[in-house]
Amino acid sequence: MSANGAEGAKGADGATSDGTTSDAAVTGPPPQGAPQPDDAQGPRADDLVTGSEGRSTLEVVEVRTGLFGVHGSGDTSGFGGLRRPVAMPGASTRPYGGWFDEVVDVLGEVLAEGGLSLDAAVEGVVVDPPGAHAELTLRVRREHLVAVCRALRDDQDLRFELSLGVSGVHYPHDAGRELHAVYHLTSVTHGRSLRLETTAPDADPHVPSTVAVYPTNDWHERETWDFFGLVFDGHPALARIEMPDDWPGHPQRKDYPLGGIPVEYKGATVPPADQRRSYS
Repeated sequence: MSANGAEGAKGADGATSDGTTSDAAVTGPPPQGAPQPDDAQGPRADDLVTGSEGRSTLEVVEVRTGLFGVHGSGDTSGFGGLRRPVAMPGASTRPYGGWFDEVVDVLGEVLAEGGLSLDAAVEGVVVDPPGAHAELTLRVRREHLVAVCRALRDDQDLRFELSLGVSGVHYPHDAGRELHAVYHLTSVTHGRSLRLETTAPDADPHVPSTVAVYPTNDWHERETWDFFGLVFDGHPALARIEMPDDWPGHPQRKDYPLGGIPVEYKGATVPPADQRRSYS
């Protein structure tokens, strides 16, 4: 059935209105990697998510069309008319609740000891969703990311000594901050978890590496670069980790074309991993 539901409606016996059966093979040209026109677009005024008093409570950074929200490849899902706002929770106000206030206060004190104010390093504190299952996210300016990580890890009242990884996200319509890197930190000592989020524009896709603070982020940063093109400055060996070394582009970006891409291997020999990359 088409996305518009105009033709080929399926009947109770499995037949469609045009006489074909639901088991008939689908024919057509094979999917191609070349971009095709689509109707992807940025947020509109009527896409804003508002509160009960009409005030905006969420920031809409993108409106996804189709099932997957991919741009530049046309509708390959059959859901071309689907339109979904992508909304980010706005900054929260005090009191944040529970231990969140304590963590933010202590972090501010530790940063101040090094000559850095909390407002300079953290552009927003987000508590979402509201209620008993709230989670804490600190939106950190990328130039201060390492300093914030070090403070969270080393101070005895914070002790977020474990990073569970790095997640990349691509929001093409989030102008000036299209690339997001999200760090998931856990305090084994205090039984707490929080997120750090930092952003970079497509025009300057650089953030500092956190491997010197959290060695477990080594392969996670490589994967985020591999899939999203986010460059982690200072990483000891930033190279492909899942895609072939000569793969073009970064395949989890929203502007990466869908479809088959022919790849030809011309008898190349892949050397052992310990000869390809150095981790010294």
